[in-house]
Amino acid sequence: MKFIKFLFAGILFGIVMTKSEAVSWFRIQEMFRFESFHMYGIIGTAVVLGAISVALIKKLKGKTIAGQSIRFNPKSMSIPRYLLGGTVFGLGWAMTGACPGPMFTLIGHGVWSILLVILSSVLGTYAYGALRSKLPH
Repeated sequence: MKFIKFLFAGILFGIVMTKSEAVSWFRIQEMFRFESFHMYGIIGTAVVLGAISVALIKKLKGKTIAGQSIRFNPKSMSIPRYLLGGTVFGLGWAMTGACPGPMFTLIGHGVWSILLVILSSVLGTYAYGALRSKLPH
């Protein structure tokens, strides 16, 4: 029962994704063809909101649900690493028409073919975890 707030957060997220048309394959293709600002506006809003949220968590010394302090570990900016990762992510997004958030929203819409995309994402994540020590970082 204590996780009911997460169920409602997920439902709210799905509603926002649907109403903003972020789950629309058409909108995603428009973005990748540079034909519309719509998705860039959504992504830009998310980046700004994320930056504000992180700043507030740091300033107010936010805690996890378990009461532990939230820590942000510094990352080294390895341009080739992020360039390669971003390219692979973007190609998958362009080919499937969905990034991780909308994938689960599409299940709620009854788009069952997205299960293949989710399975592929999970297998890709598992493969990365298995090969991580052998990859250049």
